[in-house]
Amino acid sequence: METTSVKLYAPGYAEKRTYAIAALFVAGNVLLPQLCHQVPQGGMTWLPIYFFTLVGAYKYGWRVGLLTAVLSPLANSWMFGMPAPAVLPAILLKSVLLAVAAGYAAARFRRVGLWLLTGVVLSYQLAGTLGEWLMSGDFLLAAQDFRMGLPGMALQVVGGYLLIKYVIYK
Repeated sequence: METTSVKLYAPGYAEKRTYAIAALFVAGNVLLPQLCHQVPQGGMTWLPIYFFTLVGAYKYGWRVGLLTAVLSPLANSWMFGMPAPAVLPAILLKSVLLAVAAGYAAARFRRVGLWLLTGVVLSYQLAGTLGEWLMSGDFLLAAQDFRMGLPGMALQVVGGYLLIKYVIYK
């Protein structure tokens, strides 16, 4: 599969632009779930709360990714009650794992490609499923993203690739 060099940035926590960029991705992670929740089971199918965390962490580094990963679920839960507080720890775990995996892959490979993003998505989902299983004690609940969320994982890979490569090109 094709990989392409892209300009990647990793602003530090002391830079104001880190927080401005993270705020934009958090806004995206608030709006996209609201759109997906307009259809039954939309959140569980499309996994929208992770999309801009992936893009932000891959393009702008783990710091932006971690801010987005933590603030997005908290903001959504506080403003809309979704995710429900009972599942918030599992969502936060997966979000943080995604930010770390995406930031690491971008820094390590300095390229974007469908196979790289597939690896990032599978790594955070597998580790997150194990973590959620340990937290809940229910494997079927923990594996829900693999049972229902395959369209969302595909959206993260393909949509994330297109957004990183063609839209956020600077």
